[in-house]
Amino acid sequence: MRTRTTRAGLGLLVTGAMMAGTAMTNPAAAATTPGHAGVQGVLARAVKEGSVPGILAEVRDGHGRWFGSAGVADTKTGRQRRPQHRFRVGSTTKTFVATVMLQLVAERKVSLDDTVEKWLPGLVRGNGHDGAAITVRHLLNHTSGIFDYLRDQEAVNRHDNPTPEQLVRVAMSHPATFQPGASWEYSQTNYVLAGMVIERATGSTLAGEVARRIARPLGLSGTYLPRGADTKIRGPHSRHYSRLNQTGPDAKTYDLTELNPSPFWAAGGMISTAGDLNRFFGALLGGRLLPPAQQREMFTMVPTKDWIPGTGYGLGVSSVKLPCGTTVWGMGGAIFGSWSYTYGTRDGRHMVATNTNGDWAGGGWKDPIGIFTDVLQAEFCPDDSPTP
Repeated sequence: MRTRTTRAGLGLLVTGAMMAGTAMTNPAAAATTPGHAGVQGVLARAVKEGSVPGILAEVRDGHGRWFGSAGVADTKTGRQRRPQHRFRVGSTTKTFVATVMLQLVAERKVSLDDTVEKWLPGLVRGNGHDGAAITVRHLLNHTSGIFDYLRDQEAVNRHDNPTPEQLVRVAMSHPATFQPGASWEYSQTNYVLAGMVIERATGSTLAGEVARRIARPLGLSGTYLPRGADTKIRGPHSRHYSRLNQTGPDAKTYDLTELNPSPFWAAGGMISTAGDLNRFFGALLGGRLLPPAQQREMFTMVPTKDWIPGTGYGLGVSSVKLPCGTTVWGMGGAIFGSWSYTYGTRDGRHMVATNTNGDWAGGGWKDPIGIFTDVLQAEFCPDDSPTP
């Protein structure tokens, strides 16, 4: 069946088939370092109590790497989730885009104070939007006031394979949310525009720049931005399951592993693995991808509004204050059938990447973010984490 639907702040144009088979609870952990029993306990509870199909986590710290999982990668076959499995990372894409942009800033090819009008003349205009007043910095830290095109799913769905320009035009058909710099609101349009600026400044594709500047140098073999309307996930991967925003015991579950990524692109279209995400964020937080000046810009945080509680937002990165008071840095992402979180210490030496291949959670968790928070709490605040 063909399904067109939305999730708050995410949206999706997908092709899916209703999931068949029975979910299995099958905890598994493969460790190269000891410990992390608290994290494994949360993973097991997420499947048993939260009813997620499968969940995985990788921890990297001074002792090495640990991988754990629970549940299944495929409800038909019962196969387990593995370290090499690729998944859609949603808004974690934004961190890669911001990193490329800040590298261009360091090379003096772009300035954070450049206006959108300079790079994309005439595109951001109308209904209170003014590209001459919106800077690249406003785009990257979500203070532009530009309407989020995914809030108008009906208009997005009029295009089978929407181009970035078409997505921006959807946003321009709505009033701006506020004047540039006056407030904060998460908007996918900001990063579509940022991706377009990168392509204009480099004369290359965004996918090519991410690969050349980040994925290949870091050896991220499972990380890439799909081109166009490529619906497949290349390489080993788990299935991605969604309940299409439906709740209750009778909610149907759909396999949405294959979907059209063109409505997301620079805002949320990338694919990666837990290991690649930890390696990327470890290098980024550790200062190995940006010069000091651009590193300071990226981690200059502004308060968020009506978003995830306890968070701040920089340029493509966020900070999360855990219930125990510890703050971690990284980014999360969600798209139908796949939610992920990658956060760690400010120096990048201790990282945790988590992914669930279902977009719901039960057992007292409102959504997978609650599960991810418990994973982080178990790893970074073990004395305060919930008892398994």
